[in-house]
Amino acid sequence: MTDIKPVLSVITVVYNNARDIERTMLSVLNQTYPHIEYVIIDGASTDGTLNILEKYKSRLAKFISEPDKGIYDAMNKGLALATGDYVLFMNSGDEIYAQDTVEAVFASSPGADIYYGETEMINDAGESLGQRRHKAPANFTWRSFKYGMSVSHQAIFIRRTLVEPYDPQYQLSADIDWILKAAIKAKKIVNVNLYVAKYLVGGMSKKKHRQSLVERFNIMKKYYGLLPTIFNHSVIAFNLGWYWLKNRRTND
Repeated sequence: MTDIKPVLSVITVVYNNARDIERTMLSVLNQTYPHIEYVIIDGASTDGTLNILEKYKSRLAKFISEPDKGIYDAMNKGLALATGDYVLFMNSGDEIYAQDTVEAVFASSPGADIYYGETEMINDAGESLGQRRHKAPANFTWRSFKYGMSVSHQAIFIRRTLVEPYDPQYQLSADIDWILKAAIKAKKIVNVNLYVAKYLVGGMSKKKHRQSLVERFNIMKKYYGLLPTIFNHSVIAFNLGWYWLKNRRTND
């Protein structure tokens, strides 16, 4: 049997983020795994981001810089250009966890439809804030998001043939819908039991929290039904309140 290594398409979407883009790019370009197709979609940045992208242009498989209609439009452009066996979104500010992460992911089990792992939160200074509040489930299925997005977008490698374009009706939470669509089709989902990504806290979904919550509710309703989603959201609210209370006690 020939040992053919899969190609991973890593897609980075960026707009006016000269502060963080190089850190993100180096986390991809410095991987020990050699079969990576790196695709960068820039939204016609004007702040110096393009100067940094030009510096590494020869190491990019695909690179475009043009205006877009928002983050998911840009991400769909990236998907359209990707040719790898798997896709991973590592947007500006986020990082692949360590230099050998991609190698470790594919070594964990051959031929999975989805590989996923844990995410470390970081602040603007790149300092660790610890693990996400939503711990990655031991066994992820499409039902796993009923109490919240338990696997982060940056910590999931999906077979490219399973993915569809992001649904433009969602401006902030299309990644949940996108992952669930793929998870429903997936036959083999592997938990690599590793930290695989660093996630920069903040982003548009935090700034427009209400809209994000409405979108999430509508997506959950679509997959899990109205009454279960109302019940599940009461559980989410309780868990969030308990988490806040527990951490306030710890910090007092």
